[in-house]
Amino acid sequence: MDYQNWGPRDMSAPVRAELPEVPVERGMVLEDVQSGWVGAVTRVEKSGGMHVVALEDRRGKSRSFRLGFGFLLEGQAIRLMPPAPRAAANVPAGRTASGSVRVEGQRAQVAKASRIWVEGKHDAELVEKVWGDDLRVEGIVVEPLHGIDDLAAAVADFRPGPSRRLGVLVDHLVPNSKESRIADAVMASPGAAGNVLIVGHPYIDVWQAIRPAVLGIDRWPAVPRGQDWKTGILKAFGWPHATKEDVGLGWQKLLGAVRTYADLEPSLLGRVEEVIDFLTVP
Repeated sequence: MDYQNWGPRDMSAPVRAELPEVPVERGMVLEDVQSGWVGAVTRVEKSGGMHVVALEDRRGKSRSFRLGFGFLLEGQAIRLMPPAPRAAANVPAGRTASGSVRVEGQRAQVAKASRIWVEGKHDAELVEKVWGDDLRVEGIVVEPLHGIDDLAAAVADFRPGPSRRLGVLVDHLVPNSKESRIADAVMASPGAAGNVLIVGHPYIDVWQAIRPAVLGIDRWPAVPRGQDWKTGILKAFGWPHATKEDVGLGWQKLLGAVRTYADLEPSLLGRVEEVIDFLTVP
């Protein structure tokens, strides 16, 4: 027994408990204790010198709260902290994310007339993340098409030629598909032969070109026929999926898992390298 603790004591004083500090992440479901508001994290931003988190409830309504104390995560009180700093990409010294030898001290070239076209914004962001250093050295620009239904007209407007080549990366380019028929028609048009290269990967969307193991899963979830694929994927992951903003935030989370070419499927790697070679080899 510790006799030194005898004497008058304030029994009403609360015992201080150290709450676990949890970095905020998009998609985590939190409850604000004071208001009772429950919602999923959709964004984190700095406002007035402090971090603010937006929580969207199941009805799609959103409210913002200051990070810190006063949150419950899975029923446990926590101290909500700013996002954890992202780990540095695991890229060997002297190499780019694509595995190429890094060119030191060289400024990006002025953009050449040749272009790489991809189907959408997400495709462009993935190509930029992995091959961006290489493309700046070569002066090649990546542009999203927002679909390939009008690819023939777009190629005709581009007017490809020996000094104005065009490489096109297409989603779900498999035999007897709509995409393959469009590609065949384009390649049969005047000026395309030798100046246009259309390649593709077998995936429904470029999201699937990220290796499942990188995301901590065995395989990509199966989405029922008739359901929007991206919405179905986010739903399967348990992430917010009701709005376009949810889809964009979900993609940023997936893209953040990609560090180098080793995080992508070989069927995409080979096609992108093929396009770059086509545009840069005389």
